[in-house]
Amino acid sequence: MKTNPVRYSSAVGESWHHFSSKTKYCHQIFDNKKVREECHRLLIEAFEKNDIRYEEIGFDDNHIHAMVDIGLYSRPQLAKLVRGYVGKKLFQIFPEIKKKYFYGSGLWNPAYYLESVGKDKEFIKSYIRKQRYFISDSTQTKLEDYF
Repeated sequence: MKTNPVRYSSAVGESWHHFSSKTKYCHQIFDNKKVREECHRLLIEAFEKNDIRYEEIGFDDNHIHAMVDIGLYSRPQLAKLVRGYVGKKLFQIFPEIKKKYFYGSGLWNPAYYLESVGKDKEFIKSYIRKQRYFISDSTQTKLEDYF
């Protein structure tokens, strides 16, 4: 039993979810280390700006994974806040990506994945750490580095 549950103005507790979102047209923009690092920074910025707790963030070449506590947000609200903020800022920093790959449209595929982790929190954290690119404590590793 938790001794200090998270308290909100109208609720008490946590709601940890596995969040994943793919780039539109499946473009592999996260193979670029600069883009990936900037997206990581922007994800953290979006989470902190909206008081969304997070534990893990991982990347594959064309999608992201994160472990987040959605708190009082609905699933669509969280996806809109995070993806909208990151997409807009990433295109401001890398306008050439928008022009080259996204033809003036948005960064993210309209679909996203956001599922409660339930009792499998450690399994999901492990899954996120095993993505092609996992950034931890300002160090970046590739899945191949573990083999």
